[in-house]
Amino acid sequence: MQPMQHQMMGYDRAITMFSPDGRLLQVEYAKKTVRQGSTAIGMVCSDGIVLVADKRVVDSLVVPESVEKIWMIDEHIGAAASGILSDARVLVDRAQVRAQQNRVTYDSEIDSLTIVKDMCDLMQVCTQSGGLRPFGVSVLVAGIDDHTPRLFETDPIGIYFQYKATAIGEGEVEVEEILHSEYKPELTIDEGLKLSLKALKKVLGENFSIQRIDAAYITIAEKKFRRHTKAKIEKTAAELKDDKKPAKK
Repeated sequence: MQPMQHQMMGYDRAITMFSPDGRLLQVEYAKKTVRQGSTAIGMVCSDGIVLVADKRVVDSLVVPESVEKIWMIDEHIGAAASGILSDARVLVDRAQVRAQQNRVTYDSEIDSLTIVKDMCDLMQVCTQSGGLRPFGVSVLVAGIDDHTPRLFETDPIGIYFQYKATAIGEGEVEVEEILHSEYKPELTIDEGLKLSLKALKKVLGENFSIQRIDAAYITIAEKKFRRHTKAKIEKTAAELKDDKKPAKK
């Protein structure tokens, strides 16, 4: 049965209704929303983990710093999202509370997998409850657990996978092609940032701008969430330009 026939027969009107070929069309629409969002990249490196996101600031009157695409969940865990950012904020706020509850109750830091499962539990409930809609967002959760960097990607249907490197959003296909060919676990955080900027530059083309980029990292040694400064991002982007210059004879 073709998608248009599905729509005419109303199988996309309710989240709880399966189409005859076993599809939840509202969930598929949510995934399309994620693919229309701005790009976010996560990468496990030899000395930690890095998150890089395109904030897609298209209006010169918008203050770039007011647009959040990367958040701190706990000192050792960060997150980046693509899709409906208000949906992401709800998930991140919930994750931050969950992380603080763990510290108060057990006097220890929460592991990133517990955060991911808690997020996905809520996302899954919204795929089988009447009157609700699926979350129109995917979230990358990056953390350091017992000196091991871990990266997870959540899906609107409530499933999650662990990755060495991944991308979500409009540039997902192009970025993953670059990651498959150039990513190596031996990369440092600085090299991971450079590779991420290279990928975003390819995706955005002439629209690439430092003002659009948000980047953060967590080192294995410190286990502290930190944001890359604009100066650091500019310096790394300048190195990309230098790499393209032909060597002098």
